[in-house]
Amino acid sequence: MNAADTAWIMAATALVLFMSLPGLALFYGGLVRARNVLSIFMQCFGIAALMSVLWLLAGYSIAFGEGGAFWGGLGRVALHGIDAASLRGNLPEAAFFAFQMTFAVITPALIVGAYVERVSFAFVMGFSGLWMLLVYAPVAHWLWGGGFLSDGGIFGAVGAHDFAGGMVVHETAGLAALLLAVMIGPRRNRTTPPHNPGMVAMGAGMLWVGWFGFNGGSALAADGTAAMAIAATHISAAAAALSWAVWERIKFGRSSLVGIVTGAVAGLASVTPASGYVGPVAALAIGVLAGVICQEAVNLVRNRLHIDDTLDVFAVHGVGGIFGTLMVAAFGGGAWGAQIGALALVGAYTLAATWAIARAVALVVPMRVDAEAESNGLDLSTHGERGYDMNS
Repeated sequence: MNAADTAWIMAATALVLFMSLPGLALFYGGLVRARNVLSIFMQCFGIAALMSVLWLLAGYSIAFGEGGAFWGGLGRVALHGIDAASLRGNLPEAAFFAFQMTFAVITPALIVGAYVERVSFAFVMGFSGLWMLLVYAPVAHWLWGGGFLSDGGIFGAVGAHDFAGGMVVHETAGLAALLLAVMIGPRRNRTTPPHNPGMVAMGAGMLWVGWFGFNGGSALAADGTAAMAIAATHISAAAAALSWAVWERIKFGRSSLVGIVTGAVAGLASVTPASGYVGPVAALAIGVLAGVICQEAVNLVRNRLHIDDTLDVFAVHGVGGIFGTLMVAAFGGGAWGAQIGALALVGAYTLAATWAIARAVALVVPMRVDAEAESNGLDLSTHGERGYDMNS
């Protein structure tokens, strides 16, 4: 065991959990109407708790067991055979387990943004649990657990490269979000602006800080690769925030707070797969391009395709992750064929499995709430609480 590496991974674990709770909860919560803010917090907390338990019971084994090319098997169910002395590389396996668990938490939580303000809580929990086990965990094995897309797999000695989750996290979550937005249908009122842009900015700031653990921790060591990944992460976020704001001003004559912080998240998502392979100058280019590309993707999905991916999960995370995965080949030494092939295979599997899981869960519980519950807001109709006391 290496004590320095272990200490860093334990700190990174806390940072990545911080991205979900409270970072993503505040970011998404501020973007919805006041009558739905608590429903976002509830969904994020519920997903964090359920994914943690499922990761222990089966997810970790599926993703990082030694089962074969397509899944890790069930040899590590409930951390069977693992104790405080067990190592994975030079890390305690318990630390590696916990770090990867935080990724399994935030990935299905990202999808929440596609169907806010109209989805039933039972569907959120049922779908998220099955999706993590049947989509996220297998894809993590394919790329990070020695599966068929990694080095020595179907693409030869140099397989597809995904340093911290361009495909495993952002492509899968983005495509699932887009498909669910279509399956569930649009909100009855799509014109209401975010109820608390300040909350959005606070959440985005927490995501930015937590992303240092997300990308830097993916080096699995306290070394130069981790340090460079953190530097690249920060520069890409800063560049994308600026390019989004500039592009917004060119198009609309003003730059918004929600816009600039969304740009930063787009830059973070886009640099994620490349962060361990590129330097700050390449990260600067990735960020500048991401701020424009992801903003145009928002316009495409929202205004041309008329899909109510409410909080732009596909446009920011899906498009950002796909773009960043291609930038691994452009700037990080990856093979174009492997990067494109892996994107296609992961995308096809994600869409097919997401559709099947959503249909199966919908046979048991409804996808969305009724019209009255949606009008009254999910806070009161689903959870019996209000986010704000309007009489105080």
